[in-house]
Amino acid sequence: MPEHEAGGSLGTPAHEVRDFLLRRREQIAQRWADEPLFRTVFTTSRDEAVEAGKAVVDALAQVADAQQVEDPDAAGFSAVREQLARMGAARSRAGLSNTQVSSELAALWPPAENLLVAESDQASPEELRAWSTTLSMLLGTLRLVAMQTALSETQSLIDRQRLQLMEVATPVIKLWDGIVAVPLIGTMDSARSQVVMETLLNAVVDQHARFAILDITGVPTVDSLVAQHLMKTVAAARLMGAECVVSGVRPAIAQTIVHLGLDLGTVKTRASLADALGHCLHELGTNIVNAAPDGAGRR
Repeated sequence: MPEHEAGGSLGTPAHEVRDFLLRRREQIAQRWADEPLFRTVFTTSRDEAVEAGKAVVDALAQVADAQQVEDPDAAGFSAVREQLARMGAARSRAGLSNTQVSSELAALWPPAENLLVAESDQASPEELRAWSTTLSMLLGTLRLVAMQTALSETQSLIDRQRLQLMEVATPVIKLWDGIVAVPLIGTMDSARSQVVMETLLNAVVDQHARFAILDITGVPTVDSLVAQHLMKTVAAARLMGAECVVSGVRPAIAQTIVHLGLDLGTVKTRASLADALGHCLHELGTNIVNAAPDGAGRR
């Protein structure tokens, strides 16, 4: 294989592959532009796909130069991680599974290998085998980097959607001037409890609320962890100048709290949201009375 004068150390398979990648950068990128991974992602123009291919070739050459062909954390991959993430996301949106995306990445190997073999006719079988193996490992590591990046992006998306879902599932309702309520539905965990606390405290400030009702009618079970979260939320609301009332304490939940030996003595509780609202209105000096039925009280 001809030597690339711009390179550093020569002679090792990794550096020979580096020189090959730099020499054949344009040809490799042109061939990759016709592969499904590039062709179906970069649809504006073929030149866009070629430029993306060149960026990947440059990254591979940098990794080979550092002789880190089997290291997915090699610095050379940093420049193309974002691009690989976009490509993987685009193929996933098109309906491809991770396995199919991995197969499309694997399809980048034959075009590069064919060029390597074509220009290495003067090399010995041992040299060609070493170069081909190194190139294979390098592209295999690229596949690993791409899949790791895709999985990381997917997890980040899931985390963002989960947070958005928790925020949507934790509405704050203004029941009366100075009274807000948060109906809780589903299982409570630390992350969701934090969202509940932040949402409630923001509502207390925005609505100038004197009372905040936490309705746990939709919470299936109350254990020591849930009770601890409730206590922290009540304490935080008090620091903001609002009295917190927990409603929806069903018989089963009351028994569970007793059996667990949980002390909610400092927390005002009511059996239903209506009872809690009545308590808050009474504390505000407002009394609600039932309207008399038609004809009642008439003489």
